[in-house]
Amino acid sequence: MSDIFREVDEEIRHERFKRLWDRFGPYLIALAVLIVVGTAAYRGWLYWRETQAQASGDVFVSATRLAEDGKFAEAEARLVELADAQGGYPTLAGMRAAALKAEAGDPAAAIAAFDAIADDGRKDPLLRDIARLRAGYLAMDLEDYAGATSRFEVLSGDDNAWRFLAREALALSAWKQEDAAAARRWIDGIVGQEGAPSDVVTRARTVLDLINAAEGKPDEEAKS
Repeated sequence: MSDIFREVDEEIRHERFKRLWDRFGPYLIALAVLIVVGTAAYRGWLYWRETQAQASGDVFVSATRLAEDGKFAEAEARLVELADAQGGYPTLAGMRAAALKAEAGDPAAAIAAFDAIADDGRKDPLLRDIARLRAGYLAMDLEDYAGATSRFEVLSGDDNAWRFLAREALALSAWKQEDAAAARRWIDGIVGQEGAPSDVVTRARTVLDLINAAEGKPDEEAKS
């Protein structure tokens, strides 16, 4: 008797599973196909990105080698090829092209190119800050203290990764303009500050010694 009940129970379960499969089976198959196709597409996309990145890297290296050989026009032409590249290559190419202008003897054009990158809100903030720093360094030789300040001061805040380099540049620019008070103020933002690179501190102390010497102050008095 128990065997009959067991057979009936199995038959009921079989019939129930059959009805569920008839109802949901096609959806399960479609879902499985979508998972397989989606996985293949994602892996294909990753491979394409990797291939594109490698190709962009090769172009960038080629442009760098051309620049090292003094072939600035050819190097810049290669960098133009990266305008629509993936990732940060377009910005890096723009920065390298700006540097080429300076190397070719046109610092004013280089400053304008770096400024354009620094002012582009679509670019990576870190790369924008680097472009602003590069423009500032070039501007120190071509523009007055105000021109340097407009680029460096925004980088001098306590939360900026480039603050010590920016403060050093501001101190040098102020010293160049014979503004000893401003130079001292920026040097104070370097010397004795936590996290300041040792080489930047050394250079800042050297500038401070030169300022003190020009003013006729002994080192011990200046340090006090």
